[in-house]
Amino acid sequence: MPSEKNKEKLILETAASLFRSKGYLATRMEDVAKQAGISKGLTYFYFKNKEDLFLALTKKAFDQFKEVFREVKRMKGQSGLDQICELFVQINRFAEGNQVYYDSIIDFMDLMKKYNNPETREQIDPKILESVHFQKLLEIHHEAAKLGVLMISQGIKDGSIRPELQPEITFYTIWSMIIGYEKMRGPIAYDEKEIKISQESWEPGFIKLIKDMLRGTVQASKPVQVQGSLF
Repeated sequence: MPSEKNKEKLILETAASLFRSKGYLATRMEDVAKQAGISKGLTYFYFKNKEDLFLALTKKAFDQFKEVFREVKRMKGQSGLDQICELFVQINRFAEGNQVYYDSIIDFMDLMKKYNNPETREQIDPKILESVHFQKLLEIHHEAAKLGVLMISQGIKDGSIRPELQPEITFYTIWSMIIGYEKMRGPIAYDEKEIKISQESWEPGFIKLIKDMLRGTVQASKPVQVQGSLF
């Protein structure tokens, strides 16, 4: 029997497993309790409802996602551009190995679109807005991206990224491209013959495109003024 300290972790891990196998809509709190081997009442003690549970899982996902960024940022001897390219690889590895967590991050981004618009905020389930985990997510959901911005800033400083680029705009643009890349992997794999692209060629091609977009260029020397005719 898990200790009190580990029961919340067990519930989250069990929920992630069920969301992966059955889907969020088909999973009930009773299913989570049964598979975790604990009472339904205890499950509700830790999480008020399934929405609260999913948001807690999303908070855990953001914490793990931030650690991916931290690990890349800690790498020694790499330029800012190298770090951004490695980040692309690691984000996709994270998505492959933790699809439920990655999807919860993307779902939260979609939720934020509704939340930021007064006209659509009222469409959000009140159970979501009342969750303590939702409030925590509002506070921390930009933390990983801040590390990405630092990578761009480092690249500008070390000369591997063009100096005229604005770090925040540049990173969020690159991140939106990475999100699109991950979403398109399924269609690419299915339609390889039609679109003449393979997963094996797309990843290095994508990295090359990032490098071409961001790479610093050799600065041109000042034009030499030609002296006019003496006559």
